[in-house]
Amino acid sequence: QLVESGGGLVQPGGSLRLSCAASGFAFRNYAMNWYRQAPGKERELVAVINSAGGSTMNADSVKGRFTISRDNDKKTLYLQMNSLKPEDTAVYFCNTRVAGINYWGQGTQVTVSS
Repeated sequence: QLVESGGGLVQPGGSLRLSCAASGFAFRNYAMNWYRQAPGKERELVAVINSAGGSTMNADSVKGRFTISRDNDKKTLYLQMNSLKPEDTAVYFCNTRVAGINYWGQGTQVTVSS
């Protein structure tokens, strides 16, 4: 199970930290991803982190602003979002793939607006 939290309304230029609490699988063994989906748009991969947390990848649209991290002892995935822009408005989902099956959280809404 994946449960996201930390979304909300923030002004442009502001920051938010999303969390994704994992349970029911060996969290430390799997790469984790953050996706987002804006209204009327396809779901977009935002950031990826490997199982140990030592390797990450960000989409070009968020490079230099978002940081993905994880705490394997707490079984929690994070997304630190800085310098937020209105175009970052979306529902953010955490995701992993276990035994060929994609697992998704319920999502958390991030709205960037003045």
